[in-house]
This record gives sequence, structure tokens and C-alpha cells, in this order.
Amino acid sequence: MEVLVIGAGLAGVTSAWYLAQAGCSVTVVDRQPGPGLETSFANGGQISVSHPEPWANPSAPATVLRWLGREDAPLLFRLRADAAQWHWAASFLRECLPGRTARNTAAIAHLAAYSRLELRALRAATGIEYESREGGILHLFETPREFAHLPAKLRLLQDFGIAGRILDPDQTIAVEPALATLRPRLAGSLHGLDDETGNAHLFCTALAQKAQEAGVNFYLNNRVYDFDVVHGKIMGVRVFDGENRAGVMRADAVVLAAGSYSPLLARQLGIELPIYPVKGYSITVPILDEARAPHLSLTDESRRVVCSRLGSHLRVAGTAELVGYNLSPNPARGAAIMDWLEDHLPGVADLSGAEHWCGLRPATPSNVPLIGRTRIANLFLNTGHGTLGWTLACGSGKAISDIITGQRPKPDFPFLGPGPRWSPGRAQLSAVSSNKTR
Repeated sequence: MEVLVIGAGLAGVTSAWYLAQAGCSVTVVDRQPGPGLETSFANGGQISVSHPEPWANPSAPATVLRWLGREDAPLLFRLRADAAQWHWAASFLRECLPGRTARNTAAIAHLAAYSRLELRALRAATGIEYESREGGILHLFETPREFAHLPAKLRLLQDFGIAGRILDPDQTIAVEPALATLRPRLAGSLHGLDDETGNAHLFCTALAQKAQEAGVNFYLNNRVYDFDVVHGKIMGVRVFDGENRAGVMRADAVVLAAGSYSPLLARQLGIELPIYPVKGYSITVPILDEARAPHLSLTDESRRVVCSRLGSHLRVAGTAELVGYNLSPNPARGAAIMDWLEDHLPGVADLSGAEHWCGLRPATPSNVPLIGRTRIANLFLNTGHGTLGWTLACGSGKAISDIITGQRPKPDFPFLGPGPRWSPGRAQLSAVSSNKTR
């Protein structure tokens, strides 16, 4: 079977890898000059199995209201004359209902735990290196009220087979001495023992190289602009190459893994995807003092900031900004991350050497990604992973490979399409009429 994957980020490259391992002839097309240059380029570095709870939860509406009007708030929602933004926001509020949150948390947890196993198997099989660390993630809490909720959170994780432990302030600092200056205001932490960290861009480029060696063809600097659809099936994918020459790519199956740009491409096929681009920021800074730098990855739960050690650098990332496809950086957002680093780990990193980045994360209202079949007979989705693209990458890639090759994917997850896990009420995918299909 010949498969065309649209997108060379984490979702696209892992899809291509597992499809090639399943015996498919695979081609990847991406508008960028290399793999992993958009959302996957400078994310927080966390493979966070211990944080399956989605943004959309019962406490989210009050939290968002509290942040309104603050330019440096963890979530910045700028109202626009954008129907897609309003529709996404309304769907987000609906997903905050307790029953929906519980369902979505379970789906994410099952896929995350499966993805962790697939990542470890892939790493053992290929030997790829990407500045990985396996010490887990410390979720930091600074108020007794937040800390009081941890036993319930831990029980939920354990129900999903995810290992963790609750640490008081002294235990937290014993595990991560770099946090010693936080002792007066630290209520405690949750240590996610199954979590990892790693440089997603390095992983993406290394796996793409392995995929090429396995026979996958990469067409970079190629922009998809149209589809030829006949009788409900994609017969050709139209692209412009780097010199703006038009061409047509053909395959038996097409995987749409184009991140935040997936809805724009799917709309040409008459399919509306409930994905909205959520801009996130990060800084990458050289470590000045190795002895004082954290060895474990950190998550500040109240400020939605994460910090990971990647080789000789720290990657600090966070904030969410709903401003459409605008990639212009907001200086206040980057400054807030710099302030967090200096406040929590003073003097550890060289802030003058900070590399700033922002990128668009493809978020569904529920935080549950879209993986599986569509009403177009040979079009498949692997997109909408939001902030969990690195966490869910390998599990999602293996699952879509299984679906395309006629196998039953292993995780208990609401995959799109016919079959025992198909539920129209949970699919998050709607089709509209289109004159593109004939």
C-alpha cells in the first residue's frame, strides 16, 4: 500500500515510521525545509504521562475569567471577528462538564500510557538519541488548597496504571535540590514517575533519518494546496514545490498530520475539524551552573509553566494565546517566562543567551486528538494533539498505522471511524457538503 503523509512534525514522522515498519510504501510532504520545524521545534520537552487532565475541566471557566485582561496571564484570549474561535470557545465550555472531563481524561491517559511504551520500544530498537531523561516530572504546588487535591489525582493516575507519588516540601527538595530557594512557599509536589523529557526536534529529525533509511521518501519545501476527489476518494494531492512548480502526488491512502493547519486543508475536502491554533512560547537558555540546575523536569501547576533540562540547556515553556494564526511574538509573554525562570531558579541560566520561540499548537476543545478515518474513504487523521503532541506522538503514530493496515489499535481510545470504538457523539468530527467531492 502507498501512503502519503501530509506533515513532517512529530505526528507525521511517527506515522510514517510505523507505516513503513508495517510494510507500506510511504511518502511525507511538508512545506518546511526540514522535519519538526513548527509545533515540534521548541516545545516544553515533556513527555507528561502523569498529566492527562485536559484544559477543559470544571475549574477552567473560573480560572480563565480570573486571567482576563492580564497580558502576561497563562491564557490570553483575544476576542476576534472569527467564527471558528467563537465556536471553539463554546465547545471548550461544553467540554468542562464533569462527565465530559472524566471521559476525556481517560482517553488521554490510555493513549499516553500506550505511547510511552511505544516510545521506549522505538528507542530500544533504533538507538536514537535526543537528550532524553527518564527521572520523571515534578508537578509543583504552592498553596495548601492545591496540594489537598493531590491524593485524588494520584488515585486517578493509579487507576490508569500511571505511577506517581506525593512529596511534601522537604521530600521535594531532597529529590530536586535545585528547588531549595522555593522551600518557604512550596506546599508539595506530585512526582510523575513514568514521565520523561527530551528534545522533540532532535527526536523528529533523528526518526526522519531512520525512516528515510527504511525507504520513506520526504518531499520538503512542498506545499499542499488542493485535492482531486472522485466518488468520495482522494485521487491526487496537488502541491507546489520550492520553486513554485505545480505537481500531483498519488497514493492509496492519505494521512493528514499538518498540526494547526489541518483544518484549513480538511475544509477543502468539505470536512470541518474542531481544531484551533493555540500559540505557546518557550525560551531555551544555556545552563551557567550545572550543580544548581534541575535534573528533573518541572511543572508549575498554578502558572502553567514547564521547565526541562535538555543537554546543556534549560527549556522553559508555557502560556496559551488564542489569536488565530498570528505568529507575531508578544514580548510580554516571553518576558513572563523569563521572569518565572529567574524567580524559581535564580542564577542557574544565562538569560542573556535566551533563544525565544513561539508556535501554534493544534488544540481540540476536549484536548483529545483526532485519530482515525473520515468520510473520505482514503483520508485518515492524526492531528489535534494540542500541548500533548510529544507525549502522544508514538502511540498516535502506531495507532494510525494499525488502522490504515487493517489492525485493531491497542489503546482504549475513541478513534474516528467505523468499528467497536466508533461513537458519533464522541467523534468531534463533522462533515459538510462540498463541491470538491464529485
